[in-house]
Amino acid sequence: MAIHPTRSPLPTDPSTIHTKLWELIKDIRFGMLTSRGSNGALCAQPLTVQNRDIDEDATLYFFIAKSGEPHARLQADKAVNVSFADPGADSYVSLAGTAHFVDDARLKQELWSPLAKAWFPGGPTDPDLVLLAVQIAQAEYWDVQESKMTQLFKMAKAAVTGERPTRLGQHQELRLS
Repeated sequence: MAIHPTRSPLPTDPSTIHTKLWELIKDIRFGMLTSRGSNGALCAQPLTVQNRDIDEDATLYFFIAKSGEPHARLQADKAVNVSFADPGADSYVSLAGTAHFVDDARLKQELWSPLAKAWFPGGPTDPDLVLLAVQIAQAEYWDVQESKMTQLFKMAKAAVTGERPTRLGQHQELRLS
């Protein structure tokens, strides 16, 4: 069943856009990174967001292994999508952008967390560790604020009347670059 939310006026202030996107994804922590494989097929894998917020450059950071398949794929095609879903909150975000690699020791240390040690036992100086930076160019989100009971009532009413439910949350497309 598709959510048909209303569109609100498009925000244009970058800090407002960044704040809204961070509000929607900050508690999800895992994004599904989709990129193109060597055979042309789309491949997705979960990655942990390392940011504490979305910076002024609209960049998300992920730790990945230089020796891994995603690193090799992203060398060939830098176009990516990162999607986030919080079904409990009826919140969904899709971010399209460009991937690049950052080998900045200070930034690795700043973003490091004890949980990352499970994947990179050498810590932030592990020679296989590289930061994947995704520069967000476009974002789209669906955010439903109505309670489940209100949603069910609106959908039942729509089923009886044959009309689409109205105002089931907010849908927005944003350009960041």
